[in-house]
Amino acid sequence: MPLIPEEPQIHEKAQGPRATPASGRTAQTPRPVPGPRPAAPPRPGRPGALRPTPPAQRTSHDAAPAKPAPSGPATPAAAPAGPQIQLIPASPEGALDAAEEAVDLLLDSGRTPGDVLVVTTGEPHPWAAHELSFGDASYWAQHDAGDDVFYADAAVAERAAARPVVVVALNGGPEAAAVTALSAAHARAGALLIVCGDPQRINSVLGASA
Repeated sequence: MPLIPEEPQIHEKAQGPRATPASGRTAQTPRPVPGPRPAAPPRPGRPGALRPTPPAQRTSHDAAPAKPAPSGPATPAAAPAGPQIQLIPASPEGALDAAEEAVDLLLDSGRTPGDVLVVTTGEPHPWAAHELSFGDASYWAQHDAGDDVFYADAAVAERAAARPVVVVALNGGPEAAAVTALSAAHARAGALLIVCGDPQRINSVLGASA
């Protein structure tokens, strides 16, 4: 029977427990205590050894990142549509009466008087002539109040504020007045532009003001 070599005396705390050699075998020199073993890599076809943290225990850092905005050029916003244009055939002598009828229909359909602006190219409307007799300040005070239908000559129409509906009466006057009236009316009509006059003249004026 071979002799068992004498082992050096090492304190148990530094050496750790020693296994009793099996009978018939020579006891091996104890190996140094290894450090912690790394986790074994997951086997093919099986999930990893480490289970993911349950969702309830995840912190805010584990939240899914926000999806990036789609790349590519931004779609331009649609341009706002202009007012609807309605033509009412009328002679220069009957254009003002046609405009008055249009205003009555608007009020009957639910429009308030303050929604309507009427622009004339020839003789001023009797209401405008009456209000102007009290002075320019009183006349425009009625406009600023916005409580009633406002009548303005083409020459001062650009001073008027925008309203949902603008009615233009081509009741005479030079061609330049018609161009000015339609240009100012189109810029101030929010929803509806009504033009009362000769259709051929209206088309000519609209072409000149385009």
